[in-house]
Amino acid sequence: MTSLSGDPRLPAAFLQPGVSSFADFLSDQAPDLLPARRATPQGQAGDLAPHGTTIVAATFPGGVVMAGDRRATMGNVIAQRDIQKVFPADEFSCVGIAGSAGIAVEMVRLFQTELEHYEKIEGTTLSLDGKANRLAALIRGNLGLAMQGMVVVPLFAGYDLDSGQGRIFSYDATGGRYEETAFHSTGSGSLFARGSLKKLYREDLSVRGAIEVVVQALYDAADDDSATGGPDLTRRIFPVIHVITADGGRRIGEDEVAEVADRVIAGRMGRPDGPAAPLTTGEESRA
Repeated sequence: MTSLSGDPRLPAAFLQPGVSSFADFLSDQAPDLLPARRATPQGQAGDLAPHGTTIVAATFPGGVVMAGDRRATMGNVIAQRDIQKVFPADEFSCVGIAGSAGIAVEMVRLFQTELEHYEKIEGTTLSLDGKANRLAALIRGNLGLAMQGMVVVPLFAGYDLDSGQGRIFSYDATGGRYEETAFHSTGSGSLFARGSLKKLYREDLSVRGAIEVVVQALYDAADDDSATGGPDLTRRIFPVIHVITADGGRRIGEDEVAEVADRVIAGRMGRPDGPAAPLTTGEESRA
């Protein structure tokens, strides 16, 4: 980097011990690089950029799974059919994006750098609560753009090394942070996905079972929400799924996701509305 004076050396601020927050450092040294500092036209700018939905997450004994569909829309038009909406935040956490896709992806990259910067400065990783709080601060910084329609509402999940369990955090456009129990979803299809999760989720799900449950939820969301894309059999485009356990996080391979999606679709051929949740009646209880 060359300074404005032509000096090829790094500015002094880059060579001094700094704060553990990369976003704070950027705010002091190059605030124009922050997503929230970008100038936008007056009025509603949300329709100018693709929007991404839907994200779902569910915990299981020993970890958490997060999945996102692949469709991005601009109004009534499908802008992209294979967008990625779920990203690793670090080794033990991931984040899914819903809302203005371009701003959301930029925020995810800043969040990834934020976590890496903290680890290098402090010599240790943030706790899962600390990571969730840092993401909340980034969302809060985007409030100005959110008021103009460029809303970003991510879903954050990870494995808590202290408690030994998977945890899920949701947010609102103002940066409000909320911990969710068992499962959650965000995005335009979240209402339908959450209804599906309510019926299919069990506390004793295996990893494979949790993956199938989130795929079922995304299928139900796509069935009722035009902005959510279901499995595309013609193009072989399937949800992006991340699983995080005590061994770290990994993205499920395309072949494995395709196998689950094919099985889900085959089941829908016989029952279009999906599997029915077990119903315990008084008679069954006395049996």
